[in-house]
Amino acid sequence: MKLGLVLRILLIGILISTTWTQVASGLMTSECLKNFLHLTLSMEHFKDKYLSFSAVDRSGITWELDEALASQCGYTITYSSRNSIVFRASALSCHSHLEKDVFTVTIQIKVSHTSDLKNATTHLKSASCPYGPWSPRELVCETNYMEVSVWRDVPQTEKDIVLNEPEDWILSNQEAQGITFSAVRSSTFYKQQWMILMVDTAMACPVDGVNYINKTIIWTVPKYFQALCAGATGFKDVLVEAGVNLHKLSAEEMASRKYVLSNDLNTITVKIPIGAEGGFYKTSVSSGKHGAKYSINLFLEHQWEDNKWGLTKYTIIKEIETPFEQAELAVTNNSNLSARLMNVTVGMFLLDVELVNLTIEGTTVTVPEAIQHGYLTYEIQYANGSKIYVIQVSFDAPGIKKEYVTDDTREYTLNVTLKFIILPTNDTFAVPVITVSAVKDAVVPSARGYCDEDDFHLIITRGNVDQNWLPFISDQHLMPEVAQKDYYSLNDNGTHLFVSVPFLSSLVDYKDIHISGVMASLHLTLKDGITLANKKDFLISCRFPPSELIQCLPNGTVVITAIKLVRLADLDTSLLVLRDKQCKPSLVTKKSATFKFNVNTCGTSRKFNSTSITYENDVLYLRPGNDIPVYQMFSFRLKFVCVYTIKHSADVKYENKKNLPSNIKPGFGSLDLSLKLFKEKSYSEPYQELEYPVVKYLREALYFEVELLQPADPRLELNLEDCWATNSRSQDSLPQWPILINGCENSEDSYKTVSHEVNISHRVKFPQHFKRFEVTVFTFVQGTTLLQMQLYFHCSVVICSTTPLPSDVICQRRCNPGTHRLDRSAEPHRQGQVSSGAVLIREEKMVRKGEHTDF
Repeated sequence: MKLGLVLRILLIGILISTTWTQVASGLMTSECLKNFLHLTLSMEHFKDKYLSFSAVDRSGITWELDEALASQCGYTITYSSRNSIVFRASALSCHSHLEKDVFTVTIQIKVSHTSDLKNATTHLKSASCPYGPWSPRELVCETNYMEVSVWRDVPQTEKDIVLNEPEDWILSNQEAQGITFSAVRSSTFYKQQWMILMVDTAMACPVDGVNYINKTIIWTVPKYFQALCAGATGFKDVLVEAGVNLHKLSAEEMASRKYVLSNDLNTITVKIPIGAEGGFYKTSVSSGKHGAKYSINLFLEHQWEDNKWGLTKYTIIKEIETPFEQAELAVTNNSNLSARLMNVTVGMFLLDVELVNLTIEGTTVTVPEAIQHGYLTYEIQYANGSKIYVIQVSFDAPGIKKEYVTDDTREYTLNVTLKFIILPTNDTFAVPVITVSAVKDAVVPSARGYCDEDDFHLIITRGNVDQNWLPFISDQHLMPEVAQKDYYSLNDNGTHLFVSVPFLSSLVDYKDIHISGVMASLHLTLKDGITLANKKDFLISCRFPPSELIQCLPNGTVVITAIKLVRLADLDTSLLVLRDKQCKPSLVTKKSATFKFNVNTCGTSRKFNSTSITYENDVLYLRPGNDIPVYQMFSFRLKFVCVYTIKHSADVKYENKKNLPSNIKPGFGSLDLSLKLFKEKSYSEPYQELEYPVVKYLREALYFEVELLQPADPRLELNLEDCWATNSRSQDSLPQWPILINGCENSEDSYKTVSHEVNISHRVKFPQHFKRFEVTVFTFVQGTTLLQMQLYFHCSVVICSTTPLPSDVICQRRCNPGTHRLDRSAEPHRQGQVSSGAVLIREEKMVRKGEHTDF
């Protein structure tokens, strides 16, 4: 009789998830190899599907194969390449049917889209293979089990006499010639009436014995080792052959593949170059890194004779997988600049890799979703079993970073992360892709500038590279919310940036001072909004009249603004003095100092001639602790000169018709008028001549009083026509800011001029000779910018009779209380104009002597 022993130890895996896409025309092919049925299933049929395998016995009962049952019953499921699943069944498998040296195996395969195999499609496959001549002892080492069979003539046994001790089946590890083997031994006893017969079976399979040297796989198997050959002698080799996937290779085939099979005295050695035909590479991941392993399914058959067993056939099926080797992926930029299209290739990959998603600016999208964002991806396969992935995306797609680098060039950066999956293991890895394309399409900002009497004006035309650039002057970031505070204006309409800066602003650099004027420069820089690196510089230089620095007022008051030149970077403006060192600046900034004094003080010298008086003084620099001016060291000495023309006296005639003593006929005449600025609403204390120019700040009120000084006739009444402000002494200069129009407040001014009633007091004898009104500093705004300069105020007046004739419609008031005005009359009236001293308008107080601030 034939005694067979089958022991199973490990299963590769029987539930398979795949994502292969194309379905071929045949589900599986069968092949008879050695004593195995070999079924090959194409993975292309099982995209996104789960598989289960079951053995079907002769009664039609199905036995679902899990790992344990498959190894116990002689079934193996593995992969022979990237594209196929292999099912192997031994001729001695549990549910095979042997008849006349032919064995038949029937299997059932279920395919489903879900892991619970619901709604599965069932495929049934039955195949038969011949069973070759039976050797006295056959040993098989499969990848997940061992199998041993022996032929022995055994006598008829008595009932209940066959014994098999459990401990005889325990696996153990043994070593032969440095190679570790898993070994098992079984002894079976047969009892007859006068004798006991023992049948001894043993099995051992190599666990290791594979080395990798110089890109070569070296597999070594010992011969005639103790675990299999105990008690035997007289060994003789009958056959040594090897192959791949149970296919025997001839010596010529091995040579063509550069395989080497060596049969030495004590060992058999197989050498396979890594990457050789018969095996295949598969993608692998280690610590997140992409790489590959080479895999090959070898078999070795060794037949020998000895004096104990006769002929032994020993077959080893060995799946060998090389260690992980990292593979670099090339990222190539083939962008089409004329089409403004990025074309980037990533690879090479093996065919077991698929792209599953992309991460763009922190957002992960699937491949179809990426198309909606403008990112097209596809693969190109090559005949050698490799492929690349291509990414196409427009330069203007979301997620493409644009950066200006030179005068005409921008860099477009693609920064995406590609996530791949490896089939069929479902391991994943990510590949960051960063490519830069330089395109000569940059349009940088341009500018034009000009200066008027008091300001620099710069108009910057935006380009296509400066969306995130910020304007700076002297390292100060220009912002609309602080423009008023820092005395400049800033407007941006999206296409143009408008900047205006006063000549005496701390943002201005002063180059030199000459009798022809002051050379000043404004340097504006556009900086990167993130790195603050300088991107574009604009410089405008203008010469301003020296009158901007000195004012010689009619009352003998002189206002001088001394400016620090750029070459005098170390000069402290607060240490500037006049000839009299006690005369120090009243207003100080980091670039200027303002002095206000009378021509008869501060060491001012004077010269006379027949028509004028000339006053001279110097602004000097005085170092701390040193009473001697050091203007020579700093090349700083500002000399100023004021020339006053000697006044001529003139008679002014005033006619009064004696025949109309109670009325004054309207006519031309000379008027003596005054326009004064008072310190408070009580109109008790006016500013004196030496206090001009008066400095006023945001939200402060200006209290004005217009008085008819001469003639002192109680029958006359002073009426206001128009009042306005200018930035120069001339009443006709432009621009002008209306305060009163035709005796009425300016209706277009959101802060109305307020009129105040005048009553008799110790200094007011005739209230009708006075008019008082209040103006808010908010009134003096140009565009959206608070006017920050010196202003003069003017009023035109008309003198009327307190008892006007009915025909005198011009003196019938409309806005002043108690009187009414209809229309202007063509009759002549006494009219005149009057102006105030200078008023300096400021938004907030500047640093004075003794105060401190940070600029």
